Amino acid sequence: SACPMGRGATKLFSALAQTFSGHSPLPLPPSHLDPHQPLLQQCEEALGDEPRRFHREFIHLNDGDSSPIRVMQWNVLAQALGEGLDSFVQCPMEALSWSRRKYLIFEEILTYRPHILCLQEVDHYYDTFQPVLAGLGYSSNFCPKPQSPCLGLEGNNGPDGCALFFDQSRFELLDSGNLRLSAMRLSTNQVAVVMMLRCRSTARCICVAVTHLKARSGWEWLRSAQGSDLLRHLQNLVQKHCGGPTGVPSSDIPLLICGDFNAVPAEEVYRRFITSPLSLDSAYKKLSQDGLTEPEYTTWKIRPTGECCATLDYIWYSQDMLRVDAVLDMPTEEQIGPNRLPSFSYPSDHLSLVCDFTFKEKK
Repeated sequence: SACPMGRGATKLFSALAQTFSGHSPLPLPPSHLDPHQPLLQQCEEALGDEPRRFHREFIHLNDGDSSPIRVMQWNVLAQALGEGLDSFVQCPMEALSWSRRKYLIFEEILTYRPHILCLQEVDHYYDTFQPVLAGLGYSSNFCPKPQSPCLGLEGNNGPDGCALFFDQSRFELLDSGNLRLSAMRLSTNQVAVVMMLRCRSTARCICVAVTHLKARSGWEWLRSAQGSDLLRHLQNLVQKHCGGPTGVPSSDIPLLICGDFNAVPAEEVYRRFITSPLSLDSAYKKLSQDGLTEPEYTTWKIRPTGECCATLDYIWYSQDMLRVDAVLDMPTEEQIGPNRLPSFSYPSDHLSLVCDFTFKEKK
């Protein structure tokens, strides 16, 4: 946690506020300064003294690498949906205001400082996420949903979509693409962003994807088809960069696939990922005692239709090539509170997932 900051506004706070207003991007600070800490303090300053931010600990699984790759997965809740269609009946409207939520969102990101950041339901990419995170040294790509539900809501900020950010001091970009996922050869409204990155310290490549599959019950078959389509695209991209034949699993480039799958572990799309020839596993199973069970929940909300507590979000990784060194634990029911999410303490109905990875030695 950061030190508390004095009450006076600073130049940096003004710059941050300007960026949050969409007026001008923050300049990249000198390389010898850590830009995260002062911005984190400014977020805390803007939010005042109200209690917030769940205290969450990293569960360390082994000694790990001195410089692991930190990955964050998070459905941040589209602003237009939070104030409109999602109908969080126990959440005060004041807690859903963008003027407050944006600081809570960045407080969460800056607290954990991921090297790779995978976000869904981003509808303030151009005026907020991209300029603020570019000022911290992140490069990114954004893919909006073709028919985003945000567009039908009054006062919307454009379509929501998936965004993938990476720390330019840690990675260089080799390839990037946006996908519109298909099912039965028909295009759907769900998308993915895919990047091929090279780690500057190890020269190893890694293929990263972020996606958000179709929501709601009754669409299990569609999520399964979308997942298969994404896996096929990723396998072909990896083969392209390996120079090997398409359709053959690669042993050289690991995958990281983050997303809100809108699917519980019993669903077919989950089984497709677990049984894929790409040898994928779900990082958050590492929190369980047997290493085989997902968390009880990654989202917990109350809507007019009732309470929903479910595991829908995942960080998938190539278990033969990547090792999970640490996993951020989940807040307890007591921490989340009786009105569930979102709240004055937390800006989204989904919890962030954060893991530290290291490359395994090549055999």
